[in-house]
Amino acid sequence: MSDTVTIQKAIDDCAGKTIVRLEGKGKFISGPLILRSHTVLEIAAGTTLEASQNHNDYPLMEVFRKQGRHPLLLAKEVENITIRGGGVIDGRGESWWPMHGTSVDIRPCLIVFDHCSKILMENVTVQNSPFWQIVPYYSEDITFRNMKILAPAREGHNTDGIDLFSSKNVLVDHVTIDTGDDNIAVKSGHPGSAGPDTPSEDIRIVDCTFLHGHGLSVGSELAGGAKNITAERITFDGTEQGVRIKSGRDRGAAIGGFSFRNITMKNVGTAIMLTEYYGAPRGLNGANATAAALTPLTPQFHDIAFENVTIESARVGILIDGLPEAPIQSVSLTNVSVTADKGATIRHATVSLDHVAVMPKEGEAFSTDPGGKLTRKG
Repeated sequence: MSDTVTIQKAIDDCAGKTIVRLEGKGKFISGPLILRSHTVLEIAAGTTLEASQNHNDYPLMEVFRKQGRHPLLLAKEVENITIRGGGVIDGRGESWWPMHGTSVDIRPCLIVFDHCSKILMENVTVQNSPFWQIVPYYSEDITFRNMKILAPAREGHNTDGIDLFSSKNVLVDHVTIDTGDDNIAVKSGHPGSAGPDTPSEDIRIVDCTFLHGHGLSVGSELAGGAKNITAERITFDGTEQGVRIKSGRDRGAAIGGFSFRNITMKNVGTAIMLTEYYGAPRGLNGANATAAALTPLTPQFHDIAFENVTIESARVGILIDGLPEAPIQSVSLTNVSVTADKGATIRHATVSLDHVAVMPKEGEAFSTDPGGKLTRKG
């Protein structure tokens, strides 16, 4: 039996007045819900808000400027939303995941904050979304704290943990993410965007643990740019990627002002990747690309710092791959130790090294052809 009507009435009646608290019967099953301004939704410890598995409960609608489906929880153009309580929000996405890559692949996100402000999520577990799990879209003043975000690594296609899209003033603090795609992704704009697009900016990610997933990504959609991103005291253990900054000739802008400090990685795929070729034809990279004309969508990577980073047992240590017409500028590596099957490749990029040790199992520690420029301080 669905609890949708009862929960929605409580949200409508209690907004700005009192707390909506789910407890007392273990689980509540609901279709899509709309959050109002000044809503506090508490899901008590031992209680689960479960998404309905009836696909018809999620109507088609415009989501992020394209066709999508209504998410389980939608907050649109509202403020002062709190979700907390120690319980679980479960998207029960198992019946949706097989749609991945098919002609009917239109799956709902789990939680969307669309043009919202003053959002707090804390002390909850979010899991098994049919698609992206939590998406702040053109939103600001957001905190995610003391949370878990979970989905199966293999079956949970596109179950990104947190996707920050053209959002600002964000804190992600003590969040464990173990999922089937990007643990966190920072995005703005769309491929081929005519603009104008708003950058993602002023984002802090601290004291987090990333397990299965595609790591901490900035991109690939960055037509609005991204700036002022700090990540520190992050542990990556078994992620497919570590830190990945990715864009391409059809989806870039000014992308930089990033600091990654006190990072530990082990058993990851590519530990540090900066690429301006995302979305390019297979095989095209800085080793074989020719310069193209600059456009408003040419990615411009700049001022990216890594400090106090330990990488153990990676498949690839470092890949920094810029465009010949827009080389990556001012990347610094300070106190970085890497053990990996393959070392570091630097193309069309200017990189400074200060106490950096790269120890590959095969090949040379650094390859810099073509266009790679290294300076060493220690």
